[in-house]
Amino acid sequence: MSHGDGDHERYAHYVQKDKIMASALDGTPVVALCGKVWVPGRDPKKYPVCPMCKEIYESMGAGGDKDKGGKDGKGGKK
Repeated sequence: MSHGDGDHERYAHYVQKDKIMASALDGTPVVALCGKVWVPGRDPKKYPVCPMCKEIYESMGAGGDKDKGGKDGKGGKK
């Protein structure tokens, strides 16, 4: 599990949408599909999608957890 180190800083990550909302309201950290833990604060549209998050999401297929589908809307990097 990553806690804000390495290449994870260069990517936007996939996070459950309800977790993003909670983080925006109370500042709690979120956990990406790849395991990165952080408090969102940057615009994820400015970064490429994390390859590990993308691979995990795509492997979930149609039966996967649909709430884990969006890029973290409050800033995939921190």
